[in-house]
Amino acid sequence: MEKKLIYLYISIGGALGALARYILSAWLNDKITTDIPFGTLFINLTGSFLLGLLYSLSMNFIVSENIIKFFIMIGFLGAFTTFSTFSLETLIMLYEGSLKGALINVVSNVLGGLVATFLGINLINLIAGVKGLV
Repeated sequence: MEKKLIYLYISIGGALGALARYILSAWLNDKITTDIPFGTLFINLTGSFLLGLLYSLSMNFIVSENIIKFFIMIGFLGAFTTFSTFSLETLIMLYEGSLKGALINVVSNVLGGLVATFLGINLINLIAGVKGLV
């Protein structure tokens, strides 16, 4: 497949996935009030489910892999949620027998993401001379 077409599939899928994430998450957070951001949780779990479903579909059946892989999996779901990619990669490590790798991946992504977000917030707060989440 030509690289320009691959880039086009990923770009269009990514734009649609980001828009879908924003609209659906905002709508769910407006409709469902919980102690956690339900919209984000729903997006992450739905994206993970869909990525797993499409991965298995593309591995087990003859389908148009290019559309599924580049437009939907990498483009749409990649922009819809990066959590789905993280989940799939972790499960692949487990299926391949790498429990250690999977655990390192989970801890690194979850704790690392929290630490990176904390550092980003506090760097700007330090520069701006403010405290807490602004």
